[in-house]
Amino acid sequence: MKKILYSVVLVVVAYFVEQKTGISFLDNSNLNSNSIAAPQSPVSQKNDNLQSHSDNTNKAVQSAYTNHQSDIQVQQQGEVVKVLADDLKGSRHQKFILKIDRLSILIAHNIDLAPRIEGIRAGDTVEFYGEYEWNKKGGVVHWTHRDPGGRHIDGWLKHKGRTYQ
Repeated sequence: MKKILYSVVLVVVAYFVEQKTGISFLDNSNLNSNSIAAPQSPVSQKNDNLQSHSDNTNKAVQSAYTNHQSDIQVQQQGEVVKVLADDLKGSRHQKFILKIDRLSILIAHNIDLAPRIEGIRAGDTVEFYGEYEWNKKGGVVHWTHRDPGGRHIDGWLKHKGRTYQ
């Protein structure tokens, strides 16, 4: 009985994620194979399917900013304009600012759960997949790592051909 209930809950959650993002869990044509992290769990593999859909995310950050939206999964890339000091309060985060068109966003990458991007500097290009949170300065992208509890969609950063999650 528990297995049936668990399966129903899983299907319902997948349905709502698909409805909210327009992304199907059934398409695995472009799974990420360049990760430096450990082998993926089945939950992570399903989450990686979300990475392959860039058609709706090309301007996702700009759209979320314009519409004051938060809790939105976004995939995009930008140019590093400033590398900031790490945030060492609570979970440690590597922080840097990306420029995307005319918008600046803060990337807050949890380095307690994912490898730090070594050697990142202004002018570098970084691609990201994470959760966008609106603010008047441009917004923040976090959850750029795997969720060890398996409750949140896994995110990542890509820099110079390497994937960090």
